[in-house]
Amino acid sequence: MLKFFASALISLSLVNLAYSQSTSILWYNQAAEEWEEGLPVGNGRLGAMVMGIPGQEHLQLNEDSLWPGGYEDWGLAEGKRADLDQIRAYLLAGDNKKADSLLVLKFSRKGVTRSHQTMGDLWFNFDWIESQNYRRSLNLETATVLTQFISEGFEVSQEVIASAPDNALIIRFKTNHPKGFNGEISMNRPEDNGFATAKTTALNDRQLEMSGMITQRKGQLDSKPVEILNGVKFRTLLFAQNQSGEISTTDSTLVISGAKEFMLKLVSATSFYHENFEAEAERQLEKIQLKSWGELLRTHETEYASWFERMDLQLSPNEPDNITTDARIERVKNGEVDLHLEKLLFDYGRYLLISSSRPGTNPANLQGLWNRHIAAPWNADYHVNINLQMNYWPADVTNLSQLNEPLFDFIDGLIENGKNAARENFDMAGSMVPHTTDLWQVAFLRAATAYWGGWIGAGGWIGRHYWDHYLFTQDRKFLEERAFPALEAISAFYSDWLVEYPADGTLVSSPSTSPENQFVNSKGEVVATTMGAAMDQQIIADVFNNFLKASELLGKETPLREKVKTQLPNLRPGVQIAEDGRILEWDQPYEENEKGHRHMSHLYAFHPGDAITKSETPEAFAAVRKTLEFRLANGGAGTGWSRAWLINFSARLLDGEMAHEHIQRLLAQSLYPNLFDGHPPFQIDGNFGYTAGVAEMLIQSHETGLIRLLPALPKAWASGSVSGLKARGDYTIDMTWQDGELQTCRIQAGKTGKILVLYDGSEMDIDLERGQSFEIEF
Repeated sequence: MLKFFASALISLSLVNLAYSQSTSILWYNQAAEEWEEGLPVGNGRLGAMVMGIPGQEHLQLNEDSLWPGGYEDWGLAEGKRADLDQIRAYLLAGDNKKADSLLVLKFSRKGVTRSHQTMGDLWFNFDWIESQNYRRSLNLETATVLTQFISEGFEVSQEVIASAPDNALIIRFKTNHPKGFNGEISMNRPEDNGFATAKTTALNDRQLEMSGMITQRKGQLDSKPVEILNGVKFRTLLFAQNQSGEISTTDSTLVISGAKEFMLKLVSATSFYHENFEAEAERQLEKIQLKSWGELLRTHETEYASWFERMDLQLSPNEPDNITTDARIERVKNGEVDLHLEKLLFDYGRYLLISSSRPGTNPANLQGLWNRHIAAPWNADYHVNINLQMNYWPADVTNLSQLNEPLFDFIDGLIENGKNAARENFDMAGSMVPHTTDLWQVAFLRAATAYWGGWIGAGGWIGRHYWDHYLFTQDRKFLEERAFPALEAISAFYSDWLVEYPADGTLVSSPSTSPENQFVNSKGEVVATTMGAAMDQQIIADVFNNFLKASELLGKETPLREKVKTQLPNLRPGVQIAEDGRILEWDQPYEENEKGHRHMSHLYAFHPGDAITKSETPEAFAAVRKTLEFRLANGGAGTGWSRAWLINFSARLLDGEMAHEHIQRLLAQSLYPNLFDGHPPFQIDGNFGYTAGVAEMLIQSHETGLIRLLPALPKAWASGSVSGLKARGDYTIDMTWQDGELQTCRIQAGKTGKILVLYDGSEMDIDLERGQSFEIEF
């Protein structure tokens, strides 16, 4: 290939390139009427949805550990190795339907209802007679929700932050109305099937306490009703601090009289995080009780900026933001292109991750942190068949690597519990990671159908995230202490799990499903289980490869390493191309029951895996496109997260126009007014998947020793800039482009090493010392 053309000016430097900054704000000229119109704040653990209703404000509150039950409540499924052997015998005999039934009967806990739950609500009843000139906004650069309006000619404002350094929600109210704020503030929590779940009491003349325990009286296990009467306990304290007027309390409310400025400080502690959570709540409040709004705001903004300002994306032209966010969505529905909205949604994904996943918290769940339910859709739990992984796709590439820590902390525990499942249920070594779990890291399969819950590939998929994190950070300590043990445990299970495929003696996963999809077998039955479905084979090959690479890097000579080295070349290929040029989803070209299914599991090897690339596997690369075209022609990708996956697929296909088409469809079809992703209902993975997809359009580094610059730049993004993107190998990338052509590029090395850089058919080898930069100006 050609080297970069000679007109490029090349230098080595340690100087940062400067980029213009523009404010990234969601804003509206009316209050929220529905929950999905509210604006989210969060500090990783504690959060709220702010409705911004003049006089009748409502904040729905959340804390990430509020779950019913406990670690020891539920045991594994009843299945044993003999049951597995029978399932495999059914598959060998062609009795897929019997295999489906026995898999669910013996190894699944079937329908499960045990949900993450809301912490409750803050209610405000102020006597504002009317409101004009209303504006409600969320500033993504400061993580502040601001509500402003005019009442009787006087200004009224409300500001809300969720401070991580001060571990609290803070709300400031201000007005220049001579009568000030007058009214009551209350705090409560929804009932659980008619039973009270919390009690609110005034502790003194300016403080409320809400305390309770999470229960699930309409719980479910094995598709049968189960009352869950124990769970995480919590104590929430609300403290009022006024600059003027008076504050008093009734038995359970705060009373505000004539206050022109006052502040609410809310803290909450739970038994999940603290044995003495009651005292911890008091300690948290005491820490901030005397702090001023200015002090709290400065600390919050400085800490938040240390995350958010690590990178910046601009899509030119930078026009004045004079259109409300909901109106922008409507414009895209009418066929317009809105680059500001595309950039805003990208920033929103980073904002949501910073706000729902911090070191020391639980990982972002299906709704991140923001859940108003006692029984949430899909329990707002952790689905490990794409959804949890997608939540963290943007973390490394958008320079938020440390935000992966809650994910790894959580999965480490799940892998430990999965060792019990591997041993007790299957008589195997290693760890069996289920496709869905919850706060208590249970390791049983769940779902009343085999196609939905009978999948064993979750461990390998989450293992890819451990490996990718190492590739991005080059953190050898992480590789040795966290990634390698995880890859080893997962590989050990798959090593024992594999059996011979009867047609050719290759090694396959059995029973094997393709997540949430079914096929029609030779008997005309709609079934799920087979031997060696594509995704399982691709995932097992991926985790074996990554385990072997990690073993070599660390010098780990083990019996498992030798066994895996022998098994890997004998795996039945997970990428098989059918006569029509598509990649097979199962082991044979079965008729598809749902030709436009939302999952595209048989493309795992292409994304997020790296086994299919244009440079190394051109035939399979072409087959990916045909596979996607077929899915889409049959109505595929109807949901937000599925559309977000298609953006990532399109970027990997190096097709910017295809990627942008899916961006347009996601904006038009899958966004609530507050930019939450609509499955529907709300599911946050689509937000994170979109942000990751945009990054994938700008930079790709999944091919070994190679970085692609602007690999899928659409015509709509003719000019722009990005700074702070990360590439595998611990490189930081800054770029500007004009009229579709790269103008400047700066690559800074976090580690000493060599890398091949590709742009628009040209290439260059660069060799950098740690901390050194390579700059190109065209």
